[in-house]
Amino acid sequence: MAIKVHDLAPAPGSTHRKKRVGRGIGGKGGKTAGRGTKGQKARRNIKPGMEGGQTPLHRRIPKLRGFNNPFRVEYFPVNIDVIQGLIDGGHTEITPEVLREAGLIHKGVLVKVLGRGELSGKAAIKAHAFSESASAAITSAGGTVELLGKPFGVRPAAKGNQFANR
Repeated sequence: MAIKVHDLAPAPGSTHRKKRVGRGIGGKGGKTAGRGTKGQKARRNIKPGMEGGQTPLHRRIPKLRGFNNPFRVEYFPVNIDVIQGLIDGGHTEITPEVLREAGLIHKGVLVKVLGRGELSGKAAIKAHAFSESASAAITSAGGTVELLGKPFGVRPAAKGNQFANR
């Protein structure tokens, strides 16, 4: 004989009815309904996150998390396959100005050449940074790599932990 879903039931005595409290003084759970007398816990609502007057966790933790490095240098990536399109268009010298005229970068960004794609023609490429694979691909195709200077001087090192003496 197989057991079917409608035959399943909990073991006798393993389940209990919910105790109904606060229904008058004529039995257990009347009057204060098992909450003792007075005080916050005897009242109807305790807001979630209430910590008894202590500043709650959601107010102790700062709103904006993380750290922004003030000395980060951000580059705009340009891949070799994009440069190959410019070389096919007749350019022999690729500079940030040429990339800007072609509508590939914004004004005033630092350019980093990355190594995705193939380079068939030779060209002189000037940028602020090159990946190793990009510089290897450019020189193997007969082109030249020239690093441009950054528009800022030497950036100062961050001074210790600025929050240590608070």
